[in-house]
Amino acid sequence: MIEEEVLQPEQHQDRQPGLESAMFPPPQAEMEAYKGSGKLTGQVALVTGGDSGIGRAVTVAYAKEGANVAIVYLDEDADAEKTRELVEKAGQHCLLIKGDIGEEGFCSEAVEKTLQHFERLDVLVNNAGEQHPQSSIEDISTSQLVRTFRTNVFAMFHLVRAALPYLKGGGRIINTASVTAYRGNEKLLDYSASKGAIVSFTRSLAKALLKDGIRVNAVAPGPVWTPLIPSTFTADEVAKFGGNTPMQRVGQPDEIAPAYVFLATQDSSYMAGQVLHPNGGEPVNG
Repeated sequence: MIEEEVLQPEQHQDRQPGLESAMFPPPQAEMEAYKGSGKLTGQVALVTGGDSGIGRAVTVAYAKEGANVAIVYLDEDADAEKTRELVEKAGQHCLLIKGDIGEEGFCSEAVEKTLQHFERLDVLVNNAGEQHPQSSIEDISTSQLVRTFRTNVFAMFHLVRAALPYLKGGGRIINTASVTAYRGNEKLLDYSASKGAIVSFTRSLAKALLKDGIRVNAVAPGPVWTPLIPSTFTADEVAKFGGNTPMQRVGQPDEIAPAYVFLATQDSSYMAGQVLHPNGGEPVNG
């Protein structure tokens, strides 16, 4: 029997959301080599889950393109402060908004705080999500099912509804789906289903909002080295995470963020209702 290759050190975090500061090696999520060219100068983006992982990389990339950014996070204060530090290093402003996007009222509050602080909103990135692996559908409680969809799907509806009046006439919405929406995952039934819902939501919302001048697209990452991984998988699973991709490795947030930059700028002006697939080389439909 051939043993699976160890790709990362075994590790596990006993809290959700996970902490980027506790990961080893740390994710590449600071966009150090990225050179902006002013494609978002003067604009404002709101990024959920912007404290770490893909959200951090997207936030920093937007800042390097000239945008001010508001980030929403649950309770990872140190990670959020680090992201703000990176944005300020890029010469832009970063507003930290702490709370649970699973609560409808907080979604409205996040949009209101962004507008009060920056007086405009151009890009909404629905990125935050959660997952709870279970070996059988019998182990998925109703409360877990509701929680997963509340965070991963319902929050997108609430945030879009709150942001819509301010995005009309050129706004962009970018949703984070997942490769699991296309190939499934036997241990992530509710998570995969929620990500499939996000794909359909993206396609339908794109059709509904084009008349308002708003473009809606999504990104469906494959396995990426973010705090979500050690906080939800066993240490052994973490060590092998990403090894089943054609590239035989996990992706880094820095490798995913450029897709979000593309969809937020005029470079993607003829795209709506589409999904980009930075997933380590796995061909998928749609």
